[in-house]
Amino acid sequence: MKAIVCTKYGGPEVLKLQEIDTPMPKDNEILVKVHAATVTTAGLIGRKGEPIFTRLFSGLFRPKNNILGMELAGEIEVMGKNVSSFKIGQKVFGLTGITLGANAEYISLPEDAAVITKPNNMDYEESVALIEGGLTAFNFLKNKAKIQRGQRVLIYGASGSVGTASIQLAKYYGAEVIGVCSASNLALVKSLGADRVIDYTKEDFTQNGETYDIIFDTVGKRSFLDCKNSLELDGIYLDTTGLSTVLHMIWTSLFSKKKASFAATYMRTAKVLKQDLASLKILIEKGAIQYVIDRRYPLEETAEAHRYVETGKKKGNVVIAIDHNLQTEP
Repeated sequence: MKAIVCTKYGGPEVLKLQEIDTPMPKDNEILVKVHAATVTTAGLIGRKGEPIFTRLFSGLFRPKNNILGMELAGEIEVMGKNVSSFKIGQKVFGLTGITLGANAEYISLPEDAAVITKPNNMDYEESVALIEGGLTAFNFLKNKAKIQRGQRVLIYGASGSVGTASIQLAKYYGAEVIGVCSASNLALVKSLGADRVIDYTKEDFTQNGETYDIIFDTVGKRSFLDCKNSLELDGIYLDTTGLSTVLHMIWTSLFSKKKASFAATYMRTAKVLKQDLASLKILIEKGAIQYVIDRRYPLEETAEAHRYVETGKKKGNVVIAIDHNLQTEP
């Protein structure tokens, strides 16, 4: 099979298209024929090995998982003899787990991996585009913040994969939504349902005197201390990336009505992720959340996809479309 192989840390040039053996599923595994994957900002870590502490998980000197990619959509081609919850030919979407491996034509996964049948109203590429942003938005807004109808919610980084999903979910749950992004993305964010959009190059939301029940920094650019005065007395600040928020989370849990919350959505168990994925699928099929795809790249151009994501300018999601008739170079 064809796969994008990463044998050392570095820039996008370390990603190579290679022909390798197709995995054989064990008795308790499924073999998924992958049709679509993604390149995410968080996913760049596995290639770069940065921040340096992440190498404790990904490999100290080189990636221990040579095929990157965690989100996938595809169909089940082979099942181990002990698998009972799937059928050959089922169309699925979900996560590989910490073993990664989605940037390839095939992948073997345990039956209990965070994989379920994909939404019936979307194709492979559309479905895979909603996994990272949708799961993260659902975990933070629903699970962590317990979002309620009528609340004022500010989404910082509103045009990214998590931001675009968060705007739609917050509107679905009946919140008033304020999005913060650059001028070039104002129209996109407005079209997704934001009641108001702030161009961060012209206005600092922390200085305008307004307050919010929830402030969700989806890109790790504004700290809890930056945002504290913009929270309602019992408001909550959510952060997807800043580990410094952990300290504020501990402090506010003990001494403040204003809360800070950080969570590593993908580090939860496959069982919990699968439950959230099922909830997300219901919302997708209801039409509550739509995909946003900025660019699509073929598997052989995965390095180019990494270069683009690394610019920080992507809108929504970048998808890898996997052509199973692709030929590798001799």
